[in-house]
Order: sequence, then C-alpha cells, then structure tokens
Amino acid sequence: MNTDEYLYFVDRAFDGMLTAVTQLGDDRANAVPPLRGANSAWAIAYHCGAVVEFWVGHVALGRDSDRDRESEFGASGTVAELASLVEGQRRQLKQDLAALDPAAPPAHAVPEKYRDGVVSVGGVLLHVLEELAQHHGQIEITRDLLLSTSEEAR
Repeated sequence: MNTDEYLYFVDRAFDGMLTAVTQLGDDRANAVPPLRGANSAWAIAYHCGAVVEFWVGHVALGRDSDRDRESEFGASGTVAELASLVEGQRRQLKQDLAALDPAAPPAHAVPEKYRDGVVSVGGVLLHVLEELAQHHGQIEITRDLLLSTSEEAR
C-alpha cells in the first residue's frame, strides 16, 4: 500500500469536513438539524477522529482504548478546536501508517459487526477510509440543510 496515496484520500475527506464546518461557523457547526437521530457537523467530524484513533491506533496497532463512541456525538467546540484536533489526528495517522503492515492481522479483535470483512490491517485501513468518506458526505448534507434553514428564517 502506498502511504502517500492513502493519506491523499484521508486528507480529502478531512479537508472537505473542515471546509463544511468552517462554512457553518462556530454556532451552526454545533447545531443539530431538525431530523430524528441527526448530529451536528462538529460532532460528526469529531467522531471521525475517534474512528481513526480506534481503528488504526487500537485495532490495528494495539494501543489501549477507552473510547466512548456514544459521547462522540454530543461533542462540541469551535471550528479552530476541531481543526487542531484533525491536524493532530493527521500527524498521528501518518506516524501510525509507517508502523503498519497491511497484510498483517490486526493487533486487537475487530468488532463483531465487521469480522466477516476485516481480517487484516489493510481491511482496517479500508474501513477507516469508508467511514471518513461516508461522514464527509453526511457533514456536507448537514451543512446544506443548516444553511438552507437559516436562509429561510431570514
């Protein structure tokens, strides 16, 4: 696996998320759209950082994890704080990728929901990319909904 190529697509997803959150600004980035089960754009992006740390750091590399997935969706903060968190995650991921063998088995057990499809570190990395791409689109839809709702209120 080409690390630079992988990071290119990870960066595209994170850049798109940060662009959308920046367009919303601090207040609207933390707003939850009026849809059942929806989350704020800020919380979704925060969750993506936790996804990378859990799957790459914990599952693939074996670091300890005390992840509280449910609390990620209630997270909030400023655009600047989120940008800083994402930048730190990018640096960590770049370091982590240098230590990984895509053909190796994961260091920790893959969550049961994914065991049929994820049997190697390469599968872990594909899952991370899948999650980032999915949530990038979700954040863009959330942004569009929040911006159209605020324009209608004017």
